[in-house]
Amino acid sequence: MKLTIIGTGYVGLVTGACFSEMGSHVTCVDIDEKKINNLKKGILPIYEPGLKQIVVENFKEGTLEFSTDLARTAKDCNLFFIAVGTPPGEDGSADLQYVLQVAKQIGQHITDYAVIIDKSTVPVGTADHVRAVIEQELEKRHLDIEFDVVSNPEFLKEGAAVNDFLKPDRIIVGADSKKAIKMMRRLYAPFSRNHDKMLFMNVRDAEMTKYAANSMLATKISFMNEISNICDRLGVDVENVRKGIGSDSRIGYSFIYPGCGYGGSCFPKDVKALIKTSKDAGFEPTLLDSVELRNNKQKLVLGTKIKKRFGNDLSGKLFCIWGLSFKPGTDDMREASSLVLMETLIHAGAKIQAYDPVATDQAKKEMPATWINQGDVILAQEQYQALEDSDALILVTEWKTFRQPDFKKMIGKMRQTVVFDGRNQYDPEEVKELGFEYHGIGR
Repeated sequence: MKLTIIGTGYVGLVTGACFSEMGSHVTCVDIDEKKINNLKKGILPIYEPGLKQIVVENFKEGTLEFSTDLARTAKDCNLFFIAVGTPPGEDGSADLQYVLQVAKQIGQHITDYAVIIDKSTVPVGTADHVRAVIEQELEKRHLDIEFDVVSNPEFLKEGAAVNDFLKPDRIIVGADSKKAIKMMRRLYAPFSRNHDKMLFMNVRDAEMTKYAANSMLATKISFMNEISNICDRLGVDVENVRKGIGSDSRIGYSFIYPGCGYGGSCFPKDVKALIKTSKDAGFEPTLLDSVELRNNKQKLVLGTKIKKRFGNDLSGKLFCIWGLSFKPGTDDMREASSLVLMETLIHAGAKIQAYDPVATDQAKKEMPATWINQGDVILAQEQYQALEDSDALILVTEWKTFRQPDFKKMIGKMRQTVVFDGRNQYDPEEVKELGFEYHGIGR
């Protein structure tokens, strides 16, 4: 099947690469000419394990193409994925300007029956807006071309997106016509060989499912972080509590790890958008408001613990931070807890030496240039180099390389042997026996 993906960001590139891997002919379209030229050279705009290999291989095979010319691509294509960004506005609402711009261009160029698929995470009712824009453009062209708008939300975990796409738990499709459903079944057939993973529903139901799923996962994280704060004050080890409740099959172990807050491009944005949608509909989302509030406060917990240990004035103190990306397996720095922590420490007068195995370049783009230029933050090239003369190690992102460090080696490099374990990766008693002072989350 021939399909066009508009947008070569995280969702669009993974979607295009994985469909081409399964035999479809895919053209990824983007207005950014530099990005398109880089993709043709095998230079990807994001880090995602396994993605570069399938992009390069399928581009060489000719099943994956990159272009800036939607008009040319639209001539012999009847499947269009909209995979552009929906950044949050100041009020938390999803900004649909890019989605609607793409819809307008599709309306200007389609020549035959087409299925337009919203892959971007969009609020309930977006498909109606997309349909209206396309109809308006067709009227301007004095054409009566049949088309359908479908919602097909993505459920990709950064750091495991390729595997998630190729081996999905479920494939949600919101469609209102049998013709569109038939095309979607055919498109996704290679991904459902073992058993039927496709769940069909109304378009608005599918749009809501995406927001509900991410908000549910964010709720579990915030709930566990709330429990960790209570444990901190009661002298309880939250890790034992986590294991105790996780063993209940009704709860499970997923997404109940206490830490320093969630980040990334999905959870923060989607929770905010669902809050805004709810309020616009006349409903006060008390639980979702609390989920967001808890997460914002959780990002301050490490900074508070450090000030409690070293004092509010951190002048003359040097801290080592391991992990900058919002989670392991990605270079995504959006809404990362590390940025909040670094701002807190720098404002209190501290200096920072930080190391991340993947996200260093992206961190430079996200953090204020003054942090680097004034020497407030030094980005180390190796994890133990970042420990030199530090007053404490702060673990923020639980990359595998940080999970079993050489503590004896660390002693010789640090000025003070203090560990702030922001992801509860280390055994407190073991760390203390090795001569370190340990501070965790809720323990």
